[in-house]
Amino acid sequence: MFAYVVRRVLATIPVMAIVALFVFSLLYIAPGDPAAVIAGDQATPEDVERIRASLGLDRPYLVRFGAWVFDIARGDLGVSIFTNLPVSTMIRQRIEPTLSLMVVTLILAVSVAVPMGVVAAWKVGTWIDKFVMGFAVLGFSVPVFVVGYLLAYTFALELDWLPVQGYTAFSQGLWPWLENLILPAIALGTVYIALIARITRATMLEVLQQDYIRTARAKGAGQRSILFLHALKNAAVPIVTVIGIGIALLIGGAVVTESVFAIPGLGRLTVDAILRRDYPVIQGVVLLFSFVYVLVNLVIDLLYTLFDPRIRY
Repeated sequence: MFAYVVRRVLATIPVMAIVALFVFSLLYIAPGDPAAVIAGDQATPEDVERIRASLGLDRPYLVRFGAWVFDIARGDLGVSIFTNLPVSTMIRQRIEPTLSLMVVTLILAVSVAVPMGVVAAWKVGTWIDKFVMGFAVLGFSVPVFVVGYLLAYTFALELDWLPVQGYTAFSQGLWPWLENLILPAIALGTVYIALIARITRATMLEVLQQDYIRTARAKGAGQRSILFLHALKNAAVPIVTVIGIGIALLIGGAVVTESVFAIPGLGRLTVDAILRRDYPVIQGVVLLFSFVYVLVNLVIDLLYTLFDPRIRY
């Protein structure tokens, strides 16, 4: 077990190295001269050269990359070109709203989607199964921003039940914090719920056909015990896998959702940085998102051994 964990942890090192190389290269693969784009049309050649020097574009690529990696190892993500603030400080100021949104969405999606998939597999061919599958198709078909605008219009503007935008810190109270996250979490979680419910149903259908399930029924085991203790446990590996993969949906969807509901999180920071060509901020946020995704996949790999002890690859 220990050797397996060590191998999985070491395997993340080259992945993060490749990710870091790609993130750093964003400054070079962007169309046009980054320094000229940032400086604007009215800038003088001296202004362009000053920005070029601040970005390190006047140094060789490998030298700049080595210095950038060394700075990251020390926790230095650079300085914003426009605000002149450290990127790490800007991320700390924005991380709570994004983290709150993703955690609430993840809890909502898993707690709703897994039971939906289990019940759909149990009632296969009935109207319940057809409803779940119809929801899954609809959830994949409608973009996140459309769902967000519909929810905001219905529950915030028309019914006035929930705030239409903004974010309240957790330190201000549980309900004010949660009140601002309900609509964004539902909008962001719709596609995630559809994905998990569909995979859960498909996996459960396969497991419910196994011999040990028929043996459990023959021994008089209750339906709830069969579904959630016997079948769901053995179907957990594909479900956990798709939950981990779905983190990418949350990261990508958070950018759109935070823009729709005016949440001052990392997604909104990313959009603003892209519009202003603030490359140090873009690099820092993308690197953070990539690290989180790699870390989540590492955790998923380690969870496999809990659900299936035979996994030791």
